[in-house]
Amino acid sequence: MKLHYKGKYDLNPDSLPHNEHMPNAVPFKEAKDTKTLSIICNVAGFVIIAVSVVAAVIRSGTDFSPVKFGLGCVSSMLLLFPHELLHAVCFKNDVYLYTNWKQGMLFVVGPETMSKSRFIFMALLPNIVFGFIPYIIGMIFPGLFFFSALGAFSIGMGAGDYYNVFNAAVQMPKGARTYIHKFNSFWYMPEESKKRED
Repeated sequence: MKLHYKGKYDLNPDSLPHNEHMPNAVPFKEAKDTKTLSIICNVAGFVIIAVSVVAAVIRSGTDFSPVKFGLGCVSSMLLLFPHELLHAVCFKNDVYLYTNWKQGMLFVVGPETMSKSRFIFMALLPNIVFGFIPYIIGMIFPGLFFFSALGAFSIGMGAGDYYNVFNAAVQMPKGARTYIHKFNSFWYMPEESKKRED
């Protein structure tokens, strides 16, 4: 994997690195632009954070600490770039990191193709590491409220990743591969592409 930091995304999908479409590629049924995606993800993220935080506060009982809560929230924000780096390490070739602060997003893109399972793993990895593991630790040990707060915010901030996982799980047939073209995802069947090449 070779990471390229590209800075601010100019909202022009044509500026994102991409290859030519694979034969018989099928577009995902998903948000077609960053504005729509940001609305979906921000609303979903808010709901996830609210539910997770309420559960964590109830579980913490007398161990609740506003200081630990604040530190957990701030720490989750500091993990935004490491979150994207964990996505990036799942790529084998060139991967590009963009910021889109205006719409509340950071994202990585790479033009290579992936199996369904690797795509889902790539999407979930940072949420498992920074979200679910700390949250579970904090819920098991209420005195470690910092971890449940960190996990709650980190889980919610991964709403866009769950959206991608859902689309891949529901729309991609067995044996399909996926790739990102400009801003959107596509899937195709390798056997069909090979037959067409032959």
